[in-house]
Amino acid sequence: MQFGIAIPTDSDSWKVAAAAEELGFASAWFYDTQMLSADCFVAMGAAAVKTSRIRLGTGVLVPSNRIAAVTANAFASLNKLAPGRIDFGIGTGFTARRAMGLGAIPMKEMEDYIRVVQALLRRETVETVIEGEKRKIRFLNPELELINTRDPIPLHISAYGPRGQALTAKLGAGWMAFVGDEASTIGWLRGMHETWAKAGRARADLIATGFALGCVLEEGEGFDSPRAMAQAGPRAAVLLHRAADAALAGLPNTSPVPPSVADAVAGYVELAKAFEPADARYLENHTGHLMAVKDSERRFVTGDLIREMTFTGTEAQLTERIANMRDAGYTEFTIQVVPGQEHAIADWARIMKRLG
Repeated sequence: MQFGIAIPTDSDSWKVAAAAEELGFASAWFYDTQMLSADCFVAMGAAAVKTSRIRLGTGVLVPSNRIAAVTANAFASLNKLAPGRIDFGIGTGFTARRAMGLGAIPMKEMEDYIRVVQALLRRETVETVIEGEKRKIRFLNPELELINTRDPIPLHISAYGPRGQALTAKLGAGWMAFVGDEASTIGWLRGMHETWAKAGRARADLIATGFALGCVLEEGEGFDSPRAMAQAGPRAAVLLHRAADAALAGLPNTSPVPPSVADAVAGYVELAKAFEPADARYLENHTGHLMAVKDSERRFVTGDLIREMTFTGTEAQLTERIANMRDAGYTEFTIQVVPGQEHAIADWARIMKRLG
């Protein structure tokens, strides 16, 4: 199993990517969340010229936020700066779209978007809809080598449900998922393995990446310690945000609420009903999403919630837990860096070394 980092993108995220490379991390995934963080392609461009080994990927790009031709060009441009080190991560949209009050795009739209991007990267002429009409497009001057369409750019799909996993298997893509509680962490992978096998693919060929937030605790340190709150709290708060989205806007919540934290979640939902402006409560709900615990939600982000939803524990406990992921078939464990807590990657590097 290899280790990666995930980054709520900053314009100078190349610094943490370079530090991760020095520590031996294999990949850096840049969030594509326009209303919450910086532009991923700008940051990846800087990282491409400041690193030499670590892979750089979108974690994940959302089709509705960029037309396919622009995305293909951005990947091909990065691929010239870091040949063969670029990854195309994509999903139907959660964070980037919910920050604008929107739900996920249809799976068919994502599949068609992938078709167009990959065809362009193969230097093919492809038909797509632009401004409501079908158009044939292709890269017109690839021989000038202003971009790199020769080195492959692997596809990775964020997929939790059966349709997304079926598309992943159909395309032979890498599979990505945000993991937290142990049951869903293994359950989602088991479902992906079954779908992968039904598509006639060998289990050993599946690249499975688990994204997580957490904190490597010192002996005797609590789950609600300041460090745990800073490093793992933002992931725990996602359960609150999902529950509020479901209650206020009817958006689906695929994260079951553990009984031990039901009261905290219900309390946050009541708070969210009073967020302003009333016609856009999602703005306050998703402020700080995956980056910080808001003052207003701090009392609901309990030690129990952090324990249930994140990878928080002692070094020995986390080593065992990630080893179980590896044994189940995950090929990469990716830990998100929280803004202001970049030094924590050294803690995770120790676990990486323990797992060999």
